[in-house]
Amino acid sequence: MSDRPTPSESESGTKSGTKSGTKSGTKSGAGSKSGSVIGHGTADRPTADVWAALGGPVELLDRVAFHGPQDGLPSGLPVRRYARATVAACSLAAAELAAHRGGGPVPAVRVDEGAVATSFVSERHLEIDGRKPVGFAPLSGFWRTADGWIRTHANYPHHRDRLLAVLDLAPDAGPEQLAAALAKLPGEQVQERAYAAGALAVAVAPVSAAVHPLVETREIGTAPVRPLAEAPPDRPAAGIRVLDLSRVISGPVATRTLALLGADVLRIDSPRLPEAEDAHADTGFGKRSTRLDLADPADRATFEGLLDTADVVVNAYRPGSLDALGLAPDALFARRPDLILAQICAWGWTGPWAGRRGFDSLVQAGVGIAAHEAGPDGRPGALPAQALDHGTGYLLAAAVLRALTGQRTHRPGGRHLRFSFAGSASWLLHGIPSEPSEPSEPSGPVDQALPGAEPYDPARWLTETDSAYGRLRYARPPIGYAGAPVDWAGPPGRWGTDVPVWR
Repeated sequence: MSDRPTPSESESGTKSGTKSGTKSGTKSGAGSKSGSVIGHGTADRPTADVWAALGGPVELLDRVAFHGPQDGLPSGLPVRRYARATVAACSLAAAELAAHRGGGPVPAVRVDEGAVATSFVSERHLEIDGRKPVGFAPLSGFWRTADGWIRTHANYPHHRDRLLAVLDLAPDAGPEQLAAALAKLPGEQVQERAYAAGALAVAVAPVSAAVHPLVETREIGTAPVRPLAEAPPDRPAAGIRVLDLSRVISGPVATRTLALLGADVLRIDSPRLPEAEDAHADTGFGKRSTRLDLADPADRATFEGLLDTADVVVNAYRPGSLDALGLAPDALFARRPDLILAQICAWGWTGPWAGRRGFDSLVQAGVGIAAHEAGPDGRPGALPAQALDHGTGYLLAAAVLRALTGQRTHRPGGRHLRFSFAGSASWLLHGIPSEPSEPSEPSGPVDQALPGAEPYDPARWLTETDSAYGRLRYARPPIGYAGAPVDWAGPPGRWGTDVPVWR
């Protein structure tokens, strides 16, 4: 049997939706069915749920409105409302911080659903000198097994090599050989062998009843934080230093958003790990990127200096993987009690799968989204976007913005913020109520346009710029409030080539 988490193993599997943590911490379970807050004004219930999970003042919800086409993310699950709620909450958190730093009222938030839909598939809209980047690698996808289906992820060379080795296939084996090998084996056997070898494969499972919190927040002490000077409304995070320890989509989307809002974001990668530069061309807007080997004394000293003056650390690596480097949460807060630490994991922070590797596509398979979205022929399906990645990224950015405000208006001290794809998935599966015009149990692509709504054309939210990679065509940011920035301050530079210093 698989050790995939069950409801009893999920720390957040209570019906109340909230649970007290240590040091004034809370676990905000917007995925629970009875822990919802009805929105004020024009904010819908999912947006109110997210804002409540972030600890936002309920009276600000009447600042939120939506407009634009509503058919950009068609799905049998409420992906459209999930996406716009995460972006709306992030926009409102940015507006709240802008008001604090500008001394005026909180600006009105107006979210364009076309911009949201386009940004949630930004990696698919990206063009580099007219070339579209390659998406999933040939050995990544759904495959039949002896007893069902399995999802593999082999985009990075080291994951591909490990997967082939687990199946005793040659290093140059292709899709046909992989399909033949997987068809002979039970899915969970492949899953567990892959996990033990550091490869990535997850058996497609039915919809899970487990509920994970959407956001976990812990307040750390009352250490003083540095005051923030006045800032213009389009740069509410100006002067904030963000150390970005993240890869792929979710963490980089979060830090790309913080960079949009004026933060000085410096991404740190190991020179030993490869990166897809096409991915960085999508998520590297507005920020800088460098490579440091933390096992090298000189590089480590450079990193320590950056950490000493960072305001925020974003860590989207597998839980515990950086602990031996002195970057465990408690070690960081012992050193910097005023720090904001935001973490993302795949499978939730408790239970036997908590420490496992995972990507959006694998979590969709493991929690039942792939089964829910299966076609008439039984082949597993997928969401219309890497929605767990993008949505969790906007949630993290929103929580960091709220933490910056809260440190200066509510209580000083550090903040520990935790997110997971499993938390976003359980909210998407169980926590977002159907709209009045929809059935309570969706059985097809129902989360589409309302009658009379304008049709969705992504070209309206795409633009172009020159960059170190060439001419880029890319999705504009979806953050929307009065005075919000309409684009990033600059295009992405070449991955890993910036000088490791703060601006």
